Amino acid sequence: MKFRMALVALLLTAVAPVGQPAAAAAVAPVTIAYAQRTQGWELVLTDGKVVKVPEALAKAPADAVNPGSRAAFLVSGDGRHFLYFRKSDGRFVERTLNGKERVVSRSYTAFTINEEWPLVSNDGGFVVTSTSGPGLGVLADVPTGKRLDRPGVTYEWVFMGFTPDSKRVLLWDGKGPAMFDRKLRVRVGLKKPVDALANDYAAAAVVVGTTDKERKLRLFNARTGKVSRTVAVGLPSGQYIDDVDFDQAGRLIVRSKTRTGMAIYRVSKTTGKTTLLRAMTRPDVPVWVLPGDSTDEGWTER
Repeated sequence: MKFRMALVALLLTAVAPVGQPAAAAAVAPVTIAYAQRTQGWELVLTDGKVVKVPEALAKAPADAVNPGSRAAFLVSGDGRHFLYFRKSDGRFVERTLNGKERVVSRSYTAFTINEEWPLVSNDGGFVVTSTSGPGLGVLADVPTGKRLDRPGVTYEWVFMGFTPDSKRVLLWDGKGPAMFDRKLRVRVGLKKPVDALANDYAAAAVVVGTTDKERKLRLFNARTGKVSRTVAVGLPSGQYIDDVDFDQAGRLIVRSKTRTGMAIYRVSKTTGKTTLLRAMTRPDVPVWVLPGDSTDEGWTER
């Protein structure tokens, strides 16, 4: 099952073309608009400036399990944090634009690139790695530097996503989906699997339809399992639902790959009518990473 839990907070802000200041730069803090990889990794900021990250690995080293595979580079959904494998020692680290590197977990290194895939919460403070084998890899609290114990029988758990407020982690085991707090202590069972869960921890959505050509959302209460409705999302012809999430206010947000890049829409929960919030043209680079992306988004690589 493919889970989608896009983190889209930053993508609702304006971004100026590279080299041109954003009109809102005077009042809005400068954050990361996206990351791109040419020969190495670069950040493009919301004021149009480009910041090179020469410390970041572009590909797995020769002694890795999968040498030459693309090394993950993530940007948190709030656009304030970026994460990468460090060239000097292969550690996976987190940084802010003006901050120092923090090692996410000493047990997670470039050796396992393309065997473990990192995902980061919207606030940049929690990292989970999914794995090629059963179960999860690392669950780490970034600010404290602590690796957390995995709940229950470790090999049974699959990562589903984070809530938009970054306070809850969604996991799945043989008994079904469950929601945990950030310390993985409080477990609340959910009645159905979800692709997106709102900050009330009840309103949920799941994408339905033909795989990779889905254009419908089923809305339900994750605590009770009661379905409210299924809506056909009014996307332009040839576009499909690539990611779905709730924003901080509980509104449905959909990301969709376009012919030239990616677009973000707000979706009516009653009619499925879409309102275009933002369209982005893909830069002419081999790899393009948006805030909140996982390492396998459809638009990431050419």
